[in-house]
Amino acid sequence: MTTRYTVTADPLQHLFTVTMTCPVPRDTVDLSLPVWTPGSYMVREYSRHLQDFTCPTGSWQKINKNTWRIQVPPGTPAITVQYRIYALELTVRTSHLDTSHAYFNGACLFLLCADHRDQPHTVHLIPPVDNWQIATSLTSQGDNVYLAQTYDELVDSPVEMGHHAHYDFTVLNKPHHLVIWGRGNCEPEVMIPDMTKIIETTAEMFGGLPYPEYWFLLHLGDSYGGLEHHNSTSLLFPRLNFKPREKYEKFLQLVAHEFFHCWNVKRLRPVNLDRFDYSQENYVSVLWFCEGATAYYDELIGYRCGFYDATRYLNLLSDAITRLETTPGRTVQSLAQSSFDAWIKLYRPDENSLNSSVSYYLKGQVVLLLLDLQLRLRGSSLDLVVQKLWQTHQQHPYTEAELWATIEAVAGEEMPDFYQQYIQGTAPLPYDQYLAPFGLQLTIEQGNIPYTGIKLGEDRPIIKSIETTSPAQRAGLCPGDELVALDGYRVTSRTWNDLLKYIPDQPSALQYFRRDELQQTFLQPGPPLPVRYNLVPLPTITSLQQARYQRWLSR
Repeated sequence: MTTRYTVTADPLQHLFTVTMTCPVPRDTVDLSLPVWTPGSYMVREYSRHLQDFTCPTGSWQKINKNTWRIQVPPGTPAITVQYRIYALELTVRTSHLDTSHAYFNGACLFLLCADHRDQPHTVHLIPPVDNWQIATSLTSQGDNVYLAQTYDELVDSPVEMGHHAHYDFTVLNKPHHLVIWGRGNCEPEVMIPDMTKIIETTAEMFGGLPYPEYWFLLHLGDSYGGLEHHNSTSLLFPRLNFKPREKYEKFLQLVAHEFFHCWNVKRLRPVNLDRFDYSQENYVSVLWFCEGATAYYDELIGYRCGFYDATRYLNLLSDAITRLETTPGRTVQSLAQSSFDAWIKLYRPDENSLNSSVSYYLKGQVVLLLLDLQLRLRGSSLDLVVQKLWQTHQQHPYTEAELWATIEAVAGEEMPDFYQQYIQGTAPLPYDQYLAPFGLQLTIEQGNIPYTGIKLGEDRPIIKSIETTSPAQRAGLCPGDELVALDGYRVTSRTWNDLLKYIPDQPSALQYFRRDELQQTFLQPGPPLPVRYNLVPLPTITSLQQARYQRWLSR
């Protein structure tokens, strides 16, 4: 029993028209559109873009926000429905259609008949222009018809259709494709050898490549993002950020991150992500490993590929530690909580997010750095953890208990304190305790701007956020206030920091607008806070520390 879709596109109206035909499992058939897409943990309500639903083979009614119920006449072998999807949001999680291309993420477009979820699905793509090309990891059946063995495969196989550059290359005897839509300063002749290194280096960790063929779908725009899929990835990168070198390194880290997901998450997955419920949140408490380990490896793989030296790699780690240690929410939300609350926290930041939450990407990366160093002291490594998980769980998902049991088995001992303090808890991370055996320490650069706890907008001096218990909070200020003058001097976003250094060390009058009403308070800034945390060598390093350091960063 095959479910069939035909997709046409109207670039001027930014509308996909989808015609779906599926066998009838019973007299009443429910068709639903996913509310989220795997890999991006937020309910996005894709059905808000669906319009013009019709069903010529039966009567229907909409029974909830994303489900259409069809009453099927007796003896009807199949039903056909048609609907249109508005698509003008260029991200890796959504769909975008204009006169230059059509990109869609399957969760945005394809209704699901749950009875046929595990049956084959075909898609007939009809480009609006004859010379448009099609790029997708779906299996071609010829004549622009593509096959997915299940609905899950269909949703996990994005499609790029239009005017794009297509480059084929082979790595470890398997075909790979780089598809680039948009214009920019990228250089495929440079990118493809570097991407080849990423593929080879990652495959070496896992003992080979787990797919028959792989696609990189790259969109050049003005923002940044990536989304992993089973045999492909969608990438979005600023069109002019392939130069200078440090910006290009961000692209290579993006590629390394999404490609590492080919194993971690797509094939090596926690139980709650084994069979998706597309209708609601799928809660996972181990995203700190799914994304944190991937974030740790995307920079480490870049170092192993030779894209930068050890000094540059330590600077990248220092950047991550700085971002973490300057986030007040690290003392409020644990890694496990951050993972579980991804659906309502990470993708929906507000003015208080910095005080109440921490990214499981960021803190996961830093905590797993410390875990890797701890394991290496015991003659093991995080590499071995990932490899053992791959050996034992590539065929079936793991629980959180099984994940930690694997870590402890590789460590050769139980590690309850680490788990309770740094994953389940919010204890301060003891950096030097873990760094010193490798001849490293964390130094702190003190800032020179008096501390207020205020973050201003770039264009206007409107408060975007205020840190909890800060001088600004004690002065009664709140997000949304527009600063006017400090100690009699006009405030702008550009001059704010200079004014703070100029005013006397005593409470100073601060005028501001709140809901268009001029108000005044007195602000007493505190001493400057640390602005930078640096991983640097200890003044004196023993031969044992040097040996450990070299083994950690050996390629």
